[in-house]
Formats: sequence, C-alpha cells, structure tokens
Amino acid sequence: MSRKRNTPKRWTSPIQPPKRAAPWTVAALVAATSIAGLVYAFWPKPVPAGMVWVPGGTFWRGSDEDLFPDARPMHRVELDGFWIDETPVTNDQFAEFVEAAGYKTVAERQPDPKDFPGAPPELLVPGSIVFSPPEKEVSLEEHLQWWKYVPGASWRHPEGPQSNLNGREKHPVVHVSWDDAMAYAKWAGKRLPTEAEFEYAARGGLDRQPYAWGDELKPKAKWQANVWQGKFPVKNTEEDGYTRTSPVRTYPANGYGLFDMSGNVWQWCSDWYRPDYYQQLASSGQVVKNPTGPDRSHDPLEPGLPKRVQRGGSFLCSSEYCVRYRVAGRGKGEVTSGSSNVGFRCVKD
Repeated sequence: MSRKRNTPKRWTSPIQPPKRAAPWTVAALVAATSIAGLVYAFWPKPVPAGMVWVPGGTFWRGSDEDLFPDARPMHRVELDGFWIDETPVTNDQFAEFVEAAGYKTVAERQPDPKDFPGAPPELLVPGSIVFSPPEKEVSLEEHLQWWKYVPGASWRHPEGPQSNLNGREKHPVVHVSWDDAMAYAKWAGKRLPTEAEFEYAARGGLDRQPYAWGDELKPKAKWQANVWQGKFPVKNTEEDGYTRTSPVRTYPANGYGLFDMSGNVWQWCSDWYRPDYYQQLASSGQVVKNPTGPDRSHDPLEPGLPKRVQRGGSFLCSSEYCVRYRVAGRGKGEVTSGSSNVGFRCVKD
C-alpha cells in the first residue's frame, strides 16, 4: 500500500610535489593525480561538512541497453559544478533534523481516509511499506507478494514496531517520502539532486561504464555495493554480508569519493518522472544544459499517481529482477510514499 495507493581507493590527502622535482606543469599534475585528487585540488573553499565537490562538465547520460527502455537513448548533458553529500543521509543525521525541527514523517502521521477510498480501516493507521520475503517462490510479476504495509513502520522502526535503530545509527535513513526528504534538505540549507546531477556524480568521472566503479560487476571477486545475491525474493545468500541496509562507507567510494551511489537504498531526486523524457531531450540533437526534468509526472502504469525519480537502486536489486544498481538505471516513487529501501542525499550549489 502506498500513501496514495497501494575501487578506486578514496583519495584523501592534498597533492604534494616530489622532492628534487622540476616545477610542476598542468600536464604533469594531470598525469600524476587521480580523478579525486584533481577534484580536491580545484574545488571551492570552504568545504561544507560531509560534502564533496563535483566539478562541472559534459557527459553521456542514459543507456542504449534494452534493459532500460526509460533510460534510452543516450544523450549529452552539460552541468555546472555542485556539492553533494558524501553519503546518503544517515539515521543519526535525520534524528538531528527531527529533534531540531520537531518534524514528523509522513509514515508517522495518521492517514486521511479521503485519500484512500475503500481502504480497510485497519490499514488507515500510521505505517509504511516493508520488504517481507515470501516463504516460497513467486512470480516476479507479482510484486505485492513481497511488499506489505506494516502499521507502525517508520524511519525509527524500519521493519515495524518491534524493530529499532540500535546498531543502525550509521545506516541510511529509510521510510522517507519525497516530501520528507525535501523538508530535511530545506532545513539543512541544501536541495535534492536533479536526476542528471545524481548520474553524473555516480559515474565518478568514468565515461559510459555500466557501473559506478567500471565495467565489471565484481572486480577481483568482490562486491562493490549492497545488492541482492541469491534467489529473489525468497532467499538472500548474504554473500556481501547484508540482507537489508548496510552502514554507509561499507563499500569503496567511486572516483569522486562518494559512497553508496549504487545499491543500499534508492535515493530521491528532484525531477518528475516520465519514461519518455530522455527521448524528448535527445530529439533536439543538442547538448542539454542543467536539465531539471519534465514539468509534470506521467507513469503509464499508474497514470493517476504523481511520481518523482529515484536513482541508485537498493539492497533489493537483483540480476534476476532489478539491475538498477547499474549507473544508468532509473527508478520512480509516489511522492508521499516511503519504503524500507528508500532514502536520499542532498546537494548544494
């Protein structure tokens, strides 16, 4: 039930010229420095706490793979530079906001019966959507077999009233709607990223690669993101050590020094969702400058529900069902709904 329905090693130190070296030229600097090093060398000062500077540039957005019809065709996008949170917003960070602002998330509020005509009274209580694996194999066309509306589930209680945040302080916050994410961003003096900004940052300086870390899913047989292993949605083998969310910074950072740009939790963007938006942009044949999405939402599968873009995939993304941990993959969500695999991060101009 939704609210309206239903590695590269992280570069950390400044550039130091070698002893007895001739004066460095720009060419030598480029040759001797990683992508992250260059970003650090030229980013604006002062540095906002917990954020990374992504320099402006032009890149190929999207994918021409059949896997992602709504991410076709690839097209050129030019962006100005921006700051972006190093990690998704954590439970600790969100708790600070809630305490300071006295904020109550959508999942913690009493639903208005007028918004849910015909809904059973027992479901008209505060709660959210929780991944609940079925006991046996089910058709992958029947997603309601592994999603349940759980009364009492919220960011404080990710699996329901019996669960809590003990030991999960550094995990990404979940069960946040787009409205909740916007409220946090405003409080923090930031904003949500555009879809273009998110993909550009996720690529970490790599050009037209399928993953945020390159062209191989498991380089040196090591998982680079928190995703599903095993038979979806029945059995997660926990090969990567986690069945649900993992602490931020568990996996290697990408080329810009950003963590969890793929896997762990879906992350809200500011754009409305339309499956044909990339086609509209590409038809001009021009490089698109700082796109902010269409002026309204339309999802042919649920045309009555306004949806915003989500990016990055989550711990539920599987090669059998959802491969949107691949950097071009697009997601979507109804604006007043959250779930146990949806979080966010912020950007700043």
